[in-house]
Amino acid sequence: MSATTTRPLTLEEFLKLPETKPASEYINGEIIPKPMPKGRHSRLQGKLCAVVNQVVELPKIAYAFPELRCSFGGRSIVPDVAIFNWGRIPFTVDEQVPDNFELPPDWTIEILSPEQKPNKVIGNILQCLKYGSRLGWFLDPDDLSILVFLPEQQPELLQGEDYLPVLKEVELTLTVNQVYGWLKMSG
Repeated sequence: MSATTTRPLTLEEFLKLPETKPASEYINGEIIPKPMPKGRHSRLQGKLCAVVNQVVELPKIAYAFPELRCSFGGRSIVPDVAIFNWGRIPFTVDEQVPDNFELPPDWTIEILSPEQKPNKVIGNILQCLKYGSRLGWFLDPDDLSILVFLPEQQPELLQGEDYLPVLKEVELTLTVNQVYGWLKMSG
């Protein structure tokens, strides 16, 4: 009787698989499905992209992409919001947005869903910082807090009227309360 062992998939093999809905991520040789976004998650994600892009898209400073696959450093992750400085977007020869981003975003934003493990999500932010991201936000809608990550610094827990750091080239002022205030849509 012989035991059959299956070797883990490589990143290259994972990237050849068909995309799933919701997306799956490739972390440490494992395929990990992301949970389907629910109401609060979807609202925060949409508003963050819209508010950031309103400030940065026209002057070609940056762009906020929702659910963009980023493959680098042996992982393939799908941040809830991935913000890239305009000059780092790997446009195609005909100046279109490419399908594949093989680099970390300048600013990564993750919104915790009830089914997710916080440390796994924070691990993705730390991976981004390790490979060159300049800012990470971790939103916890149940706690109404945002954990902010900057390279080579301790994370900072922000709440209430605390101002949120953004990339220095992005002219945007937001407090934690403003971000979570977007969840109130009636009235």
